[in-house]
Amino acid sequence: MTRTGLTDSHCHLDHFSDDELPDVLTRARQAGVDGLVTVGTRLSRAAQQKKLAELDRPDLRVWCTIGTHPDHVAEETLPDAATLAAMADDPCVVGLGESGLDYFHGQAEIRPLQQESFRVHIDAARQTGLPLVIHTREADDDMLAILRDETERNGVFPFLIHCFSSGPELARGALELGGYISFSGIATFNRAQSVRDVARDVPDDRLLVETDSPYLAPVPRRGKRNEPGYVAYTARVLADLRGMEDAAFAEMTTRNFTRLFSRAA
Repeated sequence: MTRTGLTDSHCHLDHFSDDELPDVLTRARQAGVDGLVTVGTRLSRAAQQKKLAELDRPDLRVWCTIGTHPDHVAEETLPDAATLAAMADDPCVVGLGESGLDYFHGQAEIRPLQQESFRVHIDAARQTGLPLVIHTREADDDMLAILRDETERNGVFPFLIHCFSSGPELARGALELGGYISFSGIATFNRAQSVRDVARDVPDDRLLVETDSPYLAPVPRRGKRNEPGYVAYTARVLADLRGMEDAAFAEMTTRNFTRLFSRAA
Protein backbone atom coordinates (compact mmCIF):
# COMPACT_ATOMS: atom_id res chain seq x y z
CA MET A 1 0.00 0.00 0.00
CA THR A 2 1.39 3.40 -1.00
CA ARG A 3 0.57 5.77 1.83
CA THR A 4 -0.30 9.34 0.90
CA GLY A 5 -2.63 10.25 3.77
CA LEU A 6 -2.28 11.36 7.36
CA THR A 7 -0.88 9.24 10.15
CA ASP A 8 -2.34 9.48 13.63
CA SER A 9 0.87 8.75 15.49
CA HIS A 10 -0.80 8.37 18.90
CA CYS A 11 -4.27 7.16 19.82
CA HIS A 12 -5.80 4.71 22.29
CA LEU A 13 -8.09 2.29 20.48
CA ASP A 14 -8.53 0.31 23.70
CA HIS A 15 -10.85 3.07 24.92
CA PHE A 16 -13.38 2.22 22.21
CA SER A 17 -15.67 -0.79 22.37
CA ASP A 18 -15.48 -3.64 19.91
CA ASP A 19 -18.77 -2.48 18.46
CA GLU A 20 -17.50 1.08 17.99
CA LEU A 21 -14.15 0.29 16.41
CA PRO A 22 -15.26 -0.54 12.84
CA ASP A 23 -17.05 2.80 12.50
CA VAL A 24 -14.20 4.69 14.19
CA LEU A 25 -11.72 3.26 11.68
CA THR A 26 -14.03 3.89 8.73
CA ARG A 27 -14.45 7.54 9.75
CA ALA A 28 -10.67 7.83 10.08
CA ARG A 29 -10.18 6.59 6.54
CA GLN A 30 -12.88 8.94 5.26
CA ALA A 31 -11.00 11.82 6.93
CA GLY A 32 -7.83 10.99 5.00
CA VAL A 33 -6.03 8.88 7.61
CA ASP A 34 -4.28 5.79 6.27
CA GLY A 35 -2.18 4.82 9.29
CA LEU A 36 -2.42 4.98 13.08
CA VAL A 37 -0.67 3.76 16.21
CA THR A 38 -2.60 2.58 19.25
CA VAL A 39 -0.37 3.33 22.21
CA GLY A 40 0.03 1.20 25.33
CA THR A 41 -0.34 2.59 28.84
CA ARG A 42 0.03 -0.61 30.88
CA LEU A 43 2.59 -3.27 30.06
CA SER A 44 0.32 -5.90 31.57
CA ARG A 45 -2.06 -5.22 28.66
CA ALA A 46 0.54 -5.65 25.92
CA ALA A 47 -1.36 -8.61 24.49
CA GLN A 48 -4.46 -6.45 24.14
CA GLN A 49 -2.47 -3.81 22.26
CA LYS A 50 -1.14 -6.43 19.86
CA LYS A 51 -4.67 -7.74 19.36
CA LEU A 52 -5.84 -4.26 18.38
CA ALA A 53 -3.12 -4.13 15.73
CA GLU A 54 -4.96 -7.01 14.05
CA LEU A 55 -7.51 -4.39 12.98
CA ASP A 56 -4.98 -3.58 10.26
CA ARG A 57 -6.69 -3.47 6.86
CA PRO A 58 -5.67 -2.81 3.25
CA ASP A 59 -6.65 0.86 3.27
CA LEU A 60 -5.73 1.69 6.89
CA ARG A 61 -2.59 0.42 8.63
CA VAL A 62 -2.79 -0.18 12.38
CA TRP A 63 0.24 -0.65 14.64
CA CYS A 64 0.82 -0.56 18.38
CA THR A 65 3.32 0.28 21.08
CA ILE A 66 3.73 -1.38 24.46
CA GLY A 67 4.77 0.17 27.76
CA THR A 68 3.60 1.72 31.01
CA HIS A 69 2.37 5.29 31.39
CA PRO A 70 3.94 7.21 34.32
CA ASP A 71 0.55 7.48 36.04
CA HIS A 72 0.41 3.68 36.32
CA VAL A 73 3.93 2.82 37.45
CA ALA A 74 2.87 2.04 41.03
CA GLU A 75 0.30 -0.47 39.76
CA GLU A 76 2.42 -2.30 37.18
CA THR A 77 5.38 -4.65 37.57
CA LEU A 78 8.52 -3.08 36.17
CA PRO A 79 10.50 -5.60 34.09
CA ASP A 80 14.14 -5.21 33.18
CA ALA A 81 14.95 -3.69 29.81
CA ALA A 82 15.80 -7.02 28.20
CA THR A 83 12.38 -8.44 29.11
CA LEU A 84 10.63 -5.35 27.78
CA ALA A 85 12.66 -5.56 24.58
CA ALA A 86 11.71 -9.22 24.14
CA MET A 87 8.02 -8.37 24.59
CA ALA A 88 8.34 -5.87 21.74
CA ASP A 89 9.74 -8.47 19.33
CA ASP A 90 6.64 -8.56 17.15
CA PRO A 91 6.13 -6.93 13.71
CA CYS A 92 3.00 -5.12 14.88
CA VAL A 93 4.90 -3.38 17.71
CA VAL A 94 6.52 -0.30 16.21
CA GLY A 95 7.55 1.49 19.40
CA LEU A 96 7.79 1.43 23.18
CA GLY A 97 5.78 3.43 25.66
CA GLU A 98 4.18 5.59 26.44
CA SER A 99 6.58 6.24 29.29
CA GLY A 100 7.96 9.34 30.90
CA LEU A 101 7.21 11.76 33.74
CA ASP A 102 3.92 13.25 34.89
CA TYR A 103 4.08 15.63 37.86
CA PHE A 104 0.67 17.21 37.26
CA HIS A 105 -1.15 15.20 39.91
CA GLY A 106 1.37 16.09 42.59
CA GLN A 107 2.17 12.51 43.56
CA ALA A 108 5.70 13.27 44.67
CA GLU A 109 6.09 9.84 46.27
CA ILE A 110 5.95 8.04 42.91
CA ARG A 111 8.30 10.35 41.03
CA PRO A 112 11.37 8.20 41.71
CA LEU A 113 9.47 5.18 40.39
CA GLN A 114 8.40 7.14 37.31
CA GLN A 115 12.03 8.05 36.68
CA GLU A 116 13.18 4.44 37.14
CA SER A 117 10.52 3.15 34.77
CA PHE A 118 11.39 5.84 32.24
CA ARG A 119 15.06 4.82 32.26
CA VAL A 120 14.14 1.15 31.77
CA HIS A 121 12.02 2.09 28.75
CA ILE A 122 14.91 4.17 27.40
CA ASP A 123 17.27 1.23 27.77
CA ALA A 124 14.82 -1.03 25.94
CA ALA A 125 14.48 1.53 23.15
CA ARG A 126 18.26 1.61 22.83
CA GLN A 127 18.46 -2.20 22.73
CA THR A 128 15.72 -2.63 20.13
CA GLY A 129 16.15 0.50 18.04
CA LEU A 130 12.43 1.11 18.44
CA PRO A 131 11.38 4.67 19.22
CA LEU A 132 10.23 5.53 22.72
CA VAL A 133 6.94 7.45 22.92
CA ILE A 134 7.44 9.94 25.73
CA HIS A 135 4.75 11.45 27.93
CA THR A 136 5.81 14.54 29.86
CA ARG A 137 3.63 16.86 31.89
CA GLU A 138 4.85 19.62 34.21
CA ALA A 139 8.22 17.89 34.45
CA ASP A 140 10.31 19.80 31.90
CA ASP A 141 13.48 20.15 33.98
CA ASP A 142 13.68 16.52 35.06
CA MET A 143 12.66 15.29 31.61
CA LEU A 144 15.42 17.19 29.86
CA ALA A 145 17.95 16.22 32.53
CA ILE A 146 17.20 12.51 32.10
CA LEU A 147 17.22 12.70 28.30
CA ARG A 148 20.63 14.39 28.38
CA ASP A 149 22.05 12.10 31.06
CA GLU A 150 20.95 8.93 29.29
CA THR A 151 22.32 10.11 25.96
CA GLU A 152 25.65 11.25 27.38
CA ARG A 153 26.25 8.16 29.54
CA ASN A 154 24.74 5.37 27.45
CA GLY A 155 24.32 6.63 23.90
CA VAL A 156 21.58 7.89 21.65
CA PHE A 157 18.15 6.33 21.36
CA PRO A 158 15.16 7.20 19.13
CA PHE A 159 12.31 9.05 20.80
CA LEU A 160 9.20 11.11 20.26
CA ILE A 161 7.74 13.59 22.72
CA HIS A 162 4.04 13.16 22.13
CA CYS A 163 1.18 15.62 22.70
CA PHE A 164 3.65 18.45 23.19
CA SER A 165 2.46 21.06 25.68
CA SER A 166 5.75 22.03 27.33
CA GLY A 167 8.04 25.01 26.94
CA PRO A 168 10.45 25.89 24.15
CA GLU A 169 13.52 24.90 26.18
CA LEU A 170 12.40 21.27 26.33
CA ALA A 171 11.59 21.35 22.62
CA ARG A 172 15.03 22.70 21.75
CA GLY A 173 16.77 20.24 24.03
CA ALA A 174 14.86 17.27 22.64
CA LEU A 175 15.58 18.30 19.06
CA GLU A 176 19.28 18.72 19.84
CA LEU A 177 19.31 15.12 21.07
CA GLY A 178 17.74 13.89 17.82
CA GLY A 179 14.17 13.62 19.09
CA TYR A 180 10.91 14.19 17.27
CA ILE A 181 7.90 16.17 18.50
CA SER A 182 4.21 15.44 17.94
CA PHE A 183 1.29 17.82 18.35
CA SER A 184 -2.27 16.99 19.32
CA GLY A 185 -5.56 18.90 19.36
CA ILE A 186 -4.09 21.16 22.04
CA ALA A 187 -2.46 23.07 19.18
CA THR A 188 -5.95 24.15 18.02
CA PHE A 189 -7.08 25.54 21.39
CA ASN A 190 -7.53 29.31 21.64
CA ARG A 191 -5.25 29.63 24.67
CA ALA A 192 -2.46 27.44 23.27
CA GLN A 193 -0.50 30.07 21.35
CA SER A 194 2.71 29.02 23.11
CA VAL A 195 2.25 25.47 21.77
CA ARG A 196 1.64 26.82 18.26
CA ASP A 197 4.80 28.92 18.57
CA VAL A 198 6.80 25.77 19.24
CA ALA A 199 5.03 23.88 16.44
CA ARG A 200 5.85 26.66 13.98
CA ASP A 201 9.57 26.35 14.70
CA VAL A 202 10.05 22.56 14.76
CA PRO A 203 12.14 21.54 11.74
CA ASP A 204 10.22 20.00 8.86
CA ASP A 205 11.86 16.60 9.36
CA ARG A 206 11.02 16.27 13.09
CA LEU A 207 7.29 17.04 13.21
CA LEU A 208 4.45 14.53 13.71
CA VAL A 209 0.72 14.89 14.35
CA GLU A 210 -1.65 12.89 16.56
CA THR A 211 -5.00 12.82 18.32
CA ASP A 212 -4.26 11.20 21.70
CA SER A 213 -7.86 10.08 21.27
CA PRO A 214 -10.22 9.69 23.00
CA TYR A 215 -8.79 12.74 24.78
CA LEU A 216 -8.15 16.33 23.69
CA ALA A 217 -10.51 16.63 20.73
CA PRO A 218 -9.42 19.55 18.52
CA VAL A 219 -11.45 22.58 17.62
CA PRO A 220 -14.18 22.39 16.23
CA ARG A 221 -14.82 19.09 18.06
CA ARG A 222 -13.51 20.25 21.43
CA GLY A 223 -15.60 18.86 24.26
CA LYS A 224 -16.52 15.77 22.25
CA ARG A 225 -14.85 12.38 22.50
CA ASN A 226 -11.84 12.46 20.25
CA GLU A 227 -11.13 9.81 17.60
CA PRO A 228 -8.37 9.18 15.01
CA GLY A 229 -10.18 10.88 12.13
CA TYR A 230 -10.06 14.19 13.98
CA VAL A 231 -6.31 14.35 13.40
CA ALA A 232 -7.27 16.11 10.15
CA TYR A 233 -8.43 19.17 12.10
CA THR A 234 -5.12 19.49 13.92
CA ALA A 235 -3.18 18.87 10.73
CA ARG A 236 -5.04 21.66 8.99
CA VAL A 237 -4.19 24.16 11.75
CA LEU A 238 -0.53 23.15 11.74
CA ALA A 239 -0.34 23.25 7.95
CA ASP A 240 -1.78 26.78 7.92
CA LEU A 241 0.62 27.78 10.67
CA ARG A 242 3.56 26.63 8.57
CA GLY A 243 2.20 27.96 5.26
CA MET A 244 1.70 24.51 3.72
CA GLU A 245 -1.01 22.84 1.70
CA ASP A 246 -2.85 20.03 3.48
CA ALA A 247 -1.52 17.33 1.12
CA ALA A 248 2.07 18.48 1.52
CA PHE A 249 1.73 18.53 5.29
CA ALA A 250 0.28 15.01 5.31
CA GLU A 251 3.10 13.75 3.11
CA MET A 252 5.76 15.42 5.27
CA THR A 253 4.47 14.16 8.62
CA THR A 254 3.87 10.64 7.34
CA ARG A 255 7.39 10.57 5.90
CA ASN A 256 8.69 11.63 9.32
CA PHE A 257 6.59 8.94 10.97
CA THR A 258 7.96 6.15 8.78
CA ARG A 259 11.52 7.38 9.31
CA LEU A 260 11.14 7.28 13.08
CA PHE A 261 8.87 4.24 13.32
CA SER A 262 10.94 2.29 10.82
CA ARG A 263 9.17 -1.01 11.53
CA ALA A 264 6.05 0.60 10.07
CA ALA A 265 7.75 1.52 6.80
